[in-house]
Amino acid sequence: MNSTKGKFAVLLVSLGTPAAPTAKSIRQFLRAFLSDPRVVEAPRVVWWCVLNVIILPFRPAKIGKIYQQLWAQYGDSPLRLIAGKQTQLLQKMLDDDVGTGQIRVFNCSTYMENRVDTVVASLADQDMERVLVLPLFPQYSATTTGAVYDLLAKTMLQLRNQPDLSIVKSYYSLTDYRKALAASVLEYWGQQDNPDLLLMSFHGIPQAYVDKGDPYLEHCTETAHNLAEDLNLDKKQWQMCFQSNVGKMEWLKPYASELLVTLAKQGIKRIDVVCPSFSSDCIETLYEISEENRFIFESSGGEQLRLIPCLNDRPDHILVMKNIVKQRFGMPNSSEER
Repeated sequence: MNSTKGKFAVLLVSLGTPAAPTAKSIRQFLRAFLSDPRVVEAPRVVWWCVLNVIILPFRPAKIGKIYQQLWAQYGDSPLRLIAGKQTQLLQKMLDDDVGTGQIRVFNCSTYMENRVDTVVASLADQDMERVLVLPLFPQYSATTTGAVYDLLAKTMLQLRNQPDLSIVKSYYSLTDYRKALAASVLEYWGQQDNPDLLLMSFHGIPQAYVDKGDPYLEHCTETAHNLAEDLNLDKKQWQMCFQSNVGKMEWLKPYASELLVTLAKQGIKRIDVVCPSFSSDCIETLYEISEENRFIFESSGGEQLRLIPCLNDRPDHILVMKNIVKQRFGMPNSSEER
């Protein structure tokens, strides 16, 4: 690897997070995120009016209190903190394995600081030979990973000297990922009493997007069945659902909030929730699941709802990333990692 020292790069990409828990920063984030036609497929003129007249003037102040609560608890954006740790740990793991500085790891986002397209352009200026983009969305959706493809396509059009660029479309089916996800659940249960039911909650997208060909539902369904198989759960011990649905259009079902009411009325008392579509804990897990949905379940007759943490900076999660990187760069993994 000496001849390629410093010429390989890995970009870990998350959605991004507001710069601060203020209405101004949240508005900036929402504007960038919700203006993306990959995220909201609607006539641009109509959606511009909805976004700028209905959403942006009011929603930032409303959810700002939630962001402030999380910032106060963690000292910063949980997503930003975890993304930073993931980047540092992957860099160390690669340095120890293939040599210091052989592969450089960067923390990027789709919409805010360290935008992935900006980082790729800067690496091209440095004559970076090979760049691997790893969106930290295990299951592919045009609304997440597809948006990363779009940014990179626009950037590559402007580059005279293009790097050898590749993108990881999805990784939910990799053996290493399956092992890490199952281990996170088993370790949590090893420290707690087992629940009556394991609920696998995925971030929702509009049903219409799947109808048009987005494979996200298929990927989520396979993830859920893989996890149930790896945990040796029977059909009565788990269910899957979708969260974070907004607006009046139909999203993927069942909705987490509605299913939890049904389960409570059916006599299910204790539920653990795992969120396999999130690689890092964020507002959707730490607040929507842990606070809002816990309240819905317990006020409907349930006794306890617990959040199993995302894979975050677990060593086996970082190993998943390292093995993806080495495979894409043509470097064999050591025998103990196979």
